[in-house]
Amino acid sequence: MSRTILVLGAGKSTSYLLDYLLKKSEEEKLLLTIGDLHPENIPTQFSSHPNCQVIALDILNDENRKRAIASASIVVSMLPPKLHIKIAEDCIHFKKHLVTASYVSNEIEALDKEAKKHGLVFMNEIGLDPGIDHMSAMEVIDRIREKGGKMLLFESFTGGLVAPESDSNLWNYKFTWNPRNVVMAGQGGAAKFIQEGTYKYIPYQKLFRRTEFLDVQGYGTFEAYANRDSLKYREAYGLQNALTLYRGTMRRVGFSKAWHMFVILGMTDDTYIVENSEGMSYREYVNLFLPYSPTDSVELKLRHYLKIDQDDIRWGKLLELNIFDSSKKIPLKRATPAQMLQYILEDSWTLQEDEKDMIVMYHKFGFEMHGRKQQIDANMVVLGENRTFTAMSKTVGLPVAMATLQILNGKINTPGVQIPISAEVYQPILSELKTYGMAFREYEVPYLGYNPDNVGG
Repeated sequence: MSRTILVLGAGKSTSYLLDYLLKKSEEEKLLLTIGDLHPENIPTQFSSHPNCQVIALDILNDENRKRAIASASIVVSMLPPKLHIKIAEDCIHFKKHLVTASYVSNEIEALDKEAKKHGLVFMNEIGLDPGIDHMSAMEVIDRIREKGGKMLLFESFTGGLVAPESDSNLWNYKFTWNPRNVVMAGQGGAAKFIQEGTYKYIPYQKLFRRTEFLDVQGYGTFEAYANRDSLKYREAYGLQNALTLYRGTMRRVGFSKAWHMFVILGMTDDTYIVENSEGMSYREYVNLFLPYSPTDSVELKLRHYLKIDQDDIRWGKLLELNIFDSSKKIPLKRATPAQMLQYILEDSWTLQEDEKDMIVMYHKFGFEMHGRKQQIDANMVVLGENRTFTAMSKTVGLPVAMATLQILNGKINTPGVQIPISAEVYQPILSELKTYGMAFREYEVPYLGYNPDNVGG
């Protein structure tokens, strides 16, 4: 008797998820059903597997969605977050467990009582970030507490980057996940965090000029800018009394300063439509944001506007994107500036078939143990294989797949809407991830927190 796992959505992050479940399908007696709007795009290595069936599924078609969920043993949603609520409500109705890699929304959170009543596990935030970050952080935090330590500082950083051997542009960056999320990063309010007991806020227009540096052995130096809300996990992690709590995104050094140019120009704005966007050249797009001049070229106006000197490395980065090209056209109708920028960037920053991506995650744990302040830094680097089997799909998809099987086999059984912060969840998954080369290296370093001889704040 096969047990059916329904996977909704088979986008970029699902190659390892599907591969893992199909490899386990014989011994675990699994039937994998993949429901996607475009089933023809699912690689034949998955669709032709004897324990896999692919169905064309429009998630907004209530009848078809409900039928698919009703016949499943457990549901995995890899769809855009806004679609999860319909699936979650059906899972409550048909009494099915649910797994997603997405942040817990208020609507999903509101289903907690019902999920508990029916004994259902609604596991969320079980990808990379959020996901592996939660699990790896809680493993160390719990260990420190068990030894009698008191947490003072927690910082966490993640970067979806390009592998060193495929790092072939001046930005040291290529898209390894949803490009829109990259273009929209940091918008929607100030970044907020707490540093040495003081609340700090960075408005969007300054976000990419406030970075810190991180060294990863064997991979060099990276920079990090603040995520939007570092404080929302304070309670979940039990860090209400920590003096410093900060979460950020990692890039190669120099990326943020260059990205700041797009922010200043207004190119990342998604709040209004450019009426004549369709057919506009890259050069005309740039000129939209610059003052009129009867004599000066677009290049000269941009240099003046951004105060770019002759020897500024940012100029080469702009040239590399072909943004002054009159022959390259944007085919988007009624697009926002952010959508047009995304199109231009995808033209340059798309991984080629044989190129590899890289995931870097870095944690800092500051704590007091037996009257002495100490710090542990931990980092993990994962390299992709190619454009299909990326480090991004590995680090997002494998934790989702492992959690799904653990829930199906009754090993993760605490009901309710949750994130992976309990030992019941993180211990088996982190242990299994190590067998796939996903392990953290830990270092003891001098505690870098509050120094009474150097009072700031």
